[in-house]
Order: sequence, then structure tokens, then C-alpha cells
Amino acid sequence: MQRLYAFLRRHPTWVDSFWAVVLLGLSVVSLSPVNGAPVHDTNVVAAVVLSVVLCVVVALRRRMPELMLVLAAVSGLAQMVFDGRAVVADFALLVIIYTVAANGAKWASRFGLIGGLCAAPLAELRWPTEHSSGLGHLAVTIFQMVPFALAWVLGDSLSTRRAYLAQLEERANRLEKEREAQAKVAVAAERARIARELHDVVAHNVSVMVVQADGAAYVMDAAPDQAKKALETISGTGRQALAEMRRLLGVLRTGEPEEGGEYVPQPDVQQIEDLVEQVRTAGLPVDFKVEGTARPLPSGVELTAYRIVQEALTNTRKHGGSDVGASVRLVYFDDGLGLLVEDDGKGAPHELYEDGGADGRGHGLIGMRERVGMVGGTLDAGPRPGGGFRISALLPLKPAH
Repeated sequence: MQRLYAFLRRHPTWVDSFWAVVLLGLSVVSLSPVNGAPVHDTNVVAAVVLSVVLCVVVALRRRMPELMLVLAAVSGLAQMVFDGRAVVADFALLVIIYTVAANGAKWASRFGLIGGLCAAPLAELRWPTEHSSGLGHLAVTIFQMVPFALAWVLGDSLSTRRAYLAQLEERANRLEKEREAQAKVAVAAERARIARELHDVVAHNVSVMVVQADGAAYVMDAAPDQAKKALETISGTGRQALAEMRRLLGVLRTGEPEEGGEYVPQPDVQQIEDLVEQVRTAGLPVDFKVEGTARPLPSGVELTAYRIVQEALTNTRKHGGSDVGASVRLVYFDDGLGLLVEDDGKGAPHELYEDGGADGRGHGLIGMRERVGMVGGTLDAGPRPGGGFRISALLPLKPAH
């Protein structure tokens, strides 16, 4: 049965043609001599021709609704002009009005409504009801107008429902595309965040390992104890880097830390002192001071502060030259946290701070600016007037809106 329904939906003209044949058969039966119609009556021949035309209207109503409406209107006018008798096929007028209201153009729908409402008064004027008063003629006219009005209302309601469903489907598709776009943006943002984290982990820890390895190689023969200490630092730094990278890569693979895997908490402001000590061990003198009353901060602010100091000290080791020193200041304000990282080296290349850090070798300052922007803070980076490099940041305690 479902196959039959599917076949009928795919071939609507065949269905309409079937009903057109049924309607034509009923019309011919109603005009047969059995019902009192003489065989050679010219009115009967005209009625048969009219019935055939109206049945063609029914058969092709969904394929060419506007054209069939015009054909039906011409047939109705011809029936009035030539005083044709009423036939069962006149039912096609109701069918075509319903069709153009549901599927036709706007002009066809309006034309069908107006023509249907005018058909009843014109028919009553052309073939008035016998032995009826004026009120009787009016009542008959209104009664005959109702079917045409109902046919148009049903078709227009179906058209409105289809338009509403199409609008809902379009809205659903649009919302689905917007959700997909938002998901892609979220994925891109998350990947950018992870890329910044990987940059910070690799740039800092690997640079410490390189410095310690060079120092160990230099004092291997002369001072084995110092070389051993340097190798221990390399080992600890490497383990820490691997743990953080494992966590970040696990997020890239599954979106969540691996079950049972090693999880490294996000760095915070309290760990900046450990970071400074690690840099000192690597051979960079750092003066570290905290001003104000230390207190817990939002996790985003704490991570941003740690990464800024980490990236700034890494850049000092990379670009400061030999015999360089640095200073780190943390200032707790009532409404924010201030950071100041300075060094007295030769300074970073001009393009690092002029172009935001896109020097072809890394995106350190770009990452800093993005991190600070995410928490609604401000960042200033550039050469110091007296030589060296300076990075200043203010991180508000309220999140950015």
C-alpha cells in the first residue's frame, strides 16, 4: 500500500486524469437519453464538448494551473453565451479555483476568487429561478456562491500552510548552518588556545633544556657536580614539558583529558616564583618582587599572568644577548593585576613588537595580546628608552564582555 501511495504522489497527473475520466463518464450519463435528453439535441452536443473541455481542466490542473483556469473561465463564458445547459463537469470550476489558490500564482488565485464569486450572480441572471421573489433570487445566489468561496479558502489555507512549513524548514536549515559555523569558530578558537599553550610550553621548557645542556657540556670535565645538576634540571624540565604536552594533545584528540592519564593543573600566579627560579637556574639573573596584598584571582587571569611572564623571560633569553638581566614585578590592585617584565639586553628585533610578533619564527607577542584581550586587559610591549625590552600588562579582575 505504501508503494501505491508513493507511486501516486510521484504521478499526480495520472491521478487527476483518472478523476477527469470519472467526471466525464458521470457527465455523459447525465446527458444520455435515459435521463430525458434527446440524442440529436444541439444543446446536448455542446454540453458534451463543454464536459470534455472541463475534464481536460481537471486532468491538467496541477501541471498548468493558470492556463487551465483561463480555459475554465472561457468555457463558463461560452456556456452562458450559447445558453448551454448545466452539466456535472461544471464541478471542475470548483476544482480549478481550489488548485490555483493552493498552487497557482497570486494573480491566478485572485482571479479565481473573483470569477468564482461572480459566477453565481451571472448564472442567476442568465438562468433565473422560476416562481421566485427577489429575496429568493438573492438567497439562491448566496447559496451558489458558498461552494466557490469554500474552494478558494481551502486552497489558500493549504498554500499558507505550505509557505509556513517552508519557512520553518528554511529557518531550521539556517539555524543548523549557524550552529555548524559557531562550532567551527569554537573549534578554531580552542585550537588557537592550545597552539598558544604548546608554544609557551615548548618555547620555555626547550630553551631551558638547551641552555642547561650547553652548560653541562661545557663543565662536564671540569665540574662534574654542576654538570650532574644541569642534567637533573634538564630531566625535570623535560618531564614537565611532556606532561603538559600530553595533556594538550589529549584535548586535541578527544576534547577531554585521558582517563587515568597524567593531568597537569593550569599554572597560576603562585607558580611564577617557581618559574623565575627555574630561569635563574638556567643562567638568567631575574629580580622578582610582588607588591600589594596577594589574593586568589580568576583562573583565566592567573593563567594569563603566568604565560606572559613565561613568554617574556623566554624572549629575554632568546634575544637579550649575553650578560643580560631581567626583572619581574607583580602588583595587586583593587580591581586588577599589573605585570611588568623588563630586561637590560640588546632588545628584540624591531619586527617582533612592530608587527605584533609575527617574525616567521614564532607568535609569542601575538599570543600575549590574544590572552590579554580574552580577559579584557591591556598590553604594552616595546624597547626601553635606556636599552633592553619592556612588557607591561594590566589584567582586570572582571571578565571581558
